[in-house]
Amino acid sequence: MSGMYFEELTPGLVVEHAVTRTVTETDNLLFTTLTMNPQPLHLDEEFARESMYGQRIVNSVFTLGLVAGIHVGDLTLGTTLGNLGFKEVTFPKPVFIGDTLRVESEVLEARESSSRPNAGIVEFRHRAINQRGEIVCELHRAALMLKRPA
Repeated sequence: MSGMYFEELTPGLVVEHAVTRTVTETDNLLFTTLTMNPQPLHLDEEFARESMYGQRIVNSVFTLGLVAGIHVGDLTLGTTLGNLGFKEVTFPKPVFIGDTLRVESEVLEARESSSRPNAGIVEFRHRAINQRGEIVCELHRAALMLKRPA
């Protein structure tokens, strides 16, 4: 397992994930159509050109999924019992086709589970940052994490 155990996830820990991802037109097209989202800001270049963005923007739920996935190999692969929920998700800047995103994660809080002696609850903040250094997504979430086996 490459994920971290509860005991390793101390408040203040920041992890800059090595995996980066350039968002492609195919990513945006497939995700948007698979999720039945007909928003022309994602699909229609002519419509989007007349918008405040001047071009198509990437579906924000795709961006959220990418942020929620990139960190897994470093933090939670094989060591999580589940995602407990998203407390807050923001998209301060749009993502455009061709943007390359990197993710950094910070442990905000860690506490023992009152109902599961083999686990603890960890709150994370994940940030996606584009190639221009702009934060494009910020996610505050909680996860139930395994304690290190005895």
